[in-house]
Amino acid sequence: MENLTATWEWLSTSPLLALTLTVGVYWAADKLWERSGRHPLLTPLLITVTVISIVLVVAGIDYSAYADGASILTILLGPATVALALPLHRQASHVKEAAPMVLGAVLVGAFFSIISGYWVTLWLGGSTELAASMAPKSATTPIAMALAEQIVGLAPLAVLFVMVAGLAGAVIGPKILDLVRVTDPRARGLAMGVASHGVGTSRAFQEGQTQGAFSGLAMGLTGLTVSLIITWLVP
Repeated sequence: MENLTATWEWLSTSPLLALTLTVGVYWAADKLWERSGRHPLLTPLLITVTVISIVLVVAGIDYSAYADGASILTILLGPATVALALPLHRQASHVKEAAPMVLGAVLVGAFFSIISGYWVTLWLGGSTELAASMAPKSATTPIAMALAEQIVGLAPLAVLFVMVAGLAGAVIGPKILDLVRVTDPRARGLAMGVASHGVGTSRAFQEGQTQGAFSGLAMGLTGLTVSLIITWLVP
């Protein structure tokens, strides 16, 4: 029994468990999503986050130990983001033609994202700290963490709100765009990238290369724009 306990204690803090759990659950979620006809509520990332959260709670595994074990996957986010430059390069001619639309969408989207995150939270009775953590939700995770701390928010809460924004955009974003009859692939990509950053960009690539390229561009520009204007909009 003691050997079994010692083995579990070692395994629960081992990077092997975190990597196997993350990759295995995502693979299964992706297969489930494909078999369901790509139902929006069965998006692989949403299912993966839910299942892993349940496993960590039931098994009593400390989140920090899991995060440290899966850190190699976090490191790979950098190269994956840089790789978005390839489809963007292939769509360079379309990007140049749509430059005014791109800049306008990014500026308006970043502005209202910060306003809705901060001031609406205060209006609903939330604390200043909660509102500051919500404000940079449309920036990518590293940027949102730094900005939240700069405006006296909480970095872990900012990460949570970034994830919620990304998942919500990936799940219901395309449906909303269909509902309001947005059919231009460039506009759809911009909307997904501005509102839901990396997760939305991944979803946009499922619609097409043009959507994905414009979403990747919008994601990068939105992170930059939010960084520049958030201190003007948040006291």
